[in-house]
Amino acid sequence: MKLSDIAQVIRSKNAGPRRLTLDIMFASDADYQRVVQSPALGARAIGALYRVPAEQVTIIPYPVGRAIKIVLARAVMAGDPGDLDVYGAQQHAPLLGIEI
Repeated sequence: MKLSDIAQVIRSKNAGPRRLTLDIMFASDADYQRVVQSPALGARAIGALYRVPAEQVTIIPYPVGRAIKIVLARAVMAGDPGDLDVYGAQQHAPLLGIEI
């Protein structure tokens, strides 16, 4: 099953000019638990997906809110030449196809 089939919300935004945050939220505790335990959302897997070292990926589970926050380094600083998404609002797309 794909992450986009399980998650209620998948979004991205800047966490400052050099960091990107990815937010994943779920409608049920069961869905949250299924995904939070999956290695598909580990630092190594996310790093490979976004082409950043795993050491630059932080996974923050938030069980009370049935949410997972992922913070990672941006490849290009927001607003610098070559930045195609100054707000970081379109960077969640690679998460949609992750198999859980």
